[in-house]
Amino acid sequence: MTSPDGRDGPCIFCEIVAGRAAAHRVYEDDRTIAFLDLFPITRGHVLVVPKRHVDRLTDLRDEEYGDLFRALAKVCRMTERLSMDYNVAVNQGALAGQIVFHLHFHIIPRYDTAGPFATTPRTRIRAEEAQTVLRSLGDVPS
Repeated sequence: MTSPDGRDGPCIFCEIVAGRAAAHRVYEDDRTIAFLDLFPITRGHVLVVPKRHVDRLTDLRDEEYGDLFRALAKVCRMTERLSMDYNVAVNQGALAGQIVFHLHFHIIPRYDTAGPFATTPRTRIRAEEAQTVLRSLGDVPS
């Protein structure tokens, strides 16, 4: 598969959906999956992803919007266990900051800093931290 920016190779989110790539899953239903971002901006940064591969929000079928937004709202409610303040964001296209060209929403809890953008380099989440966050979010699929 070739992404819009010309990169070849499998989509990492499709690999996660298929169970061929590891992820710290937070939520899953028939059409949607949510998992912790491997390079979180803040503790509890979650990605909400449709299982069917689409690059952009505008590529969804009409009947898919409801399922995706119900899942997004459910994960937002879970995020409120960590913080009542959070950003919900979607980047569409390389110039907008999209890195993985499979539609996904970011839910980024806010704790002690205002503003939607990180000011420090992002580092990969440690497995122990992921487990702590998963327990805090609750309702974690097995």
